[in-house]
Parts: sequence; C-alpha cells; structure tokens
Amino acid sequence: MFRRLALAAVLSFMSSTSIAGEADVVGVEVQKESAGTYRFDVTVAHGDEGWDHYADAWDVVAPDGTVLGTRVLLHPHENEQPFTRSLSGVVIPEGITEVTLRAKDSIHEYGGLEMQAILPTD
Repeated sequence: MFRRLALAAVLSFMSSTSIAGEADVVGVEVQKESAGTYRFDVTVAHGDEGWDHYADAWDVVAPDGTVLGTRVLLHPHENEQPFTRSLSGVVIPEGITEVTLRAKDSIHEYGGLEMQAILPTD
C-alpha cells in the first residue's frame, strides 16, 4: 500500500512539474542600434502549461557569465509556440564579440538549450 502511494506521489509530482521540460532558445537575431547598443530578437520554445509552469525570461550573457540584459516574459504562451520577443538597448562592453542567449522557466529555471550569437560590427 505504501509503495503504491509513494509511486502515485512521484507520478503526480512528475506530471505537474516536468512535462513541459526546460525552456530552449531556438533562434536569435541581433542588430546593432544607432546608439551603439544592440537589439536581440530571441525565439523560445517551451511547453507552457499555464501560470504554474511557463517560460518566464531570457538573458543575454557575456562570456564571463555576466548577465547583460534580461527580457522578462509576463505571461504563459500556451498557444504560441515557439514565440519570439525582443529586447533593445542592450549595452555590450567593448571587446565582447559573442554572447550567449539562455531562457528560463518558472519550474526548472535555467538548463535548456542555449545559443551563441556573434555581434554585428555595423
């Protein structure tokens, strides 16, 4: 009896937290803006399940791990997958030529697929 209850609890936990998996970055476009900043158009894929489990942000990360910009995602995108959102005005320190884009979700946080982007020079 206890074994069945424990198994039921594990299966219930798994079904409520892990079906959607981690948020993946599946596309990125970068443009240099006139002010010398950058605009990132990032496409994220995640099996959003409503407010309890959804992709809730993506980051622009320098090679040393410094977060240079974050786009907060304010609601689930259950019916729009994958989806693309933009972030403008990202300041990139001189000497950095490539950044990493990573997404997070409300359960797993980080850990899904990341993408590298080479910054345009003009």
